[in-house]
Amino acid sequence: MSQQASQQKNMTIPIAIIAGLFFVFGFVTWINGALIPFMKTINELTSAQAYLVATASYISFVVMALPASWIINKTGYRKGMSLGLIIMGIGALVFIPAAEARTYWVFLAGIFIQGMGMTILQTASNPYITILGPIESAAKRISIMGISNKIAGSLGSLIFGALLLSGIDDIKEQLSTVSSTEKAQLLDKMADSVVTPYLVMAAILFVLGILIRKAPLPHVEAVEEEVKEGETAKTSIFQFPHLWLGVLALFFYVGVEVVAGDTIIAYGISIGIPAAEAKIFTSYTLWAMVATYGLGVLLIPKIISQATALKASAVLGILFTFGILYTTGLTSVLFVAALGIANALVWPAVWPLTLEGLGKFTKTASALLIMAIAGGAIIPPLYGTFVDDKKAELIAQGMSEVTATATAATSSYWILFPCYLFILYYAISGHKLGLKK
Repeated sequence: MSQQASQQKNMTIPIAIIAGLFFVFGFVTWINGALIPFMKTINELTSAQAYLVATASYISFVVMALPASWIINKTGYRKGMSLGLIIMGIGALVFIPAAEARTYWVFLAGIFIQGMGMTILQTASNPYITILGPIESAAKRISIMGISNKIAGSLGSLIFGALLLSGIDDIKEQLSTVSSTEKAQLLDKMADSVVTPYLVMAAILFVLGILIRKAPLPHVEAVEEEVKEGETAKTSIFQFPHLWLGVLALFFYVGVEVVAGDTIIAYGISIGIPAAEAKIFTSYTLWAMVATYGLGVLLIPKIISQATALKASAVLGILFTFGILYTTGLTSVLFVAALGIANALVWPAVWPLTLEGLGKFTKTASALLIMAIAGGAIIPPLYGTFVDDKKAELIAQGMSEVTATATAATSSYWILFPCYLFILYYAISGHKLGLKK
């Protein structure tokens, strides 16, 4: 057996284990698409308030990223992954008292705690898979992780869409006609539907948290950048401008990814598509990503480079955003789903481009990149705020509420343009700043 074949064989089991972890946090992350319209109904929220589901999940990455980096430096990758899974399980258990009280902030607390666990898990698993093999093929390995992540997300959105959104249109009609006491009873019954799924989720997470401690994961460390004669070794992460631009690119990317996945169900409902049909729309976005990840595995790095894949992704994002804004009905929804094609290879490309040459600063840089996931906490609620403001403006101008809701939901997708433009800049030149030629 050749040395290359032996190395590939040795990496198969670790790659499969990390892919399993990506499956776990993909499942947990992408049920937000179903949770948002569910929470909006049971807690009687505005669009901006409902998108705080995404904020609670993703803001935890800002709070926990640097502590997570410290934890992983102390415990190592494997124990860090175990701790992350257990904390996610604790967050799932919080949904039980939240459902009993039907209190929105308790739901948000559970989502935030799950996000803390995911932060530790991602701070360990992303750099691990990036430096497990050659940096030139890192996007290929991360694409495999993405396939696992988005298949899980698609399954999660379908399962939780069926569990939480079935019959929601009928319930909404009943809410407008019943007394306040009957209304409270209906909403309480609807809230209770999260208890069993989250109990099962918590049990699985606790078991995985125990098992991962025994997993056969080899020790890996990032390669130091070679310092040539006459040069001075870098002593601070502030000496790597391409890192900071990469953090910002990832911030915008996560924002547009979450908008594409978490708004599509609510968007479909807002333009008049029944919830029974709209509840599967998140899976459209995720399967578009899975297909594109498959292309990434085949094409990178043999046929296209990581930077080229990033350029193509940004251009497609800009084109698909135009499609959302200038089409109507299901066609517009399908352009939102097509953002999955534009988004799929951004994360796999940005990570290796950003971590290149960082050596001993890799763990800290990884924590900064994980903090960039906060884009998912900020950009979706901004979209929701623009929807609410535009809707109020159009109603004030005499437009009917139904038409105003649909128009506002469509036009507010303009927020994606500046995000994709910055990603395009990073792909063209930003990732090269400060690196030796």
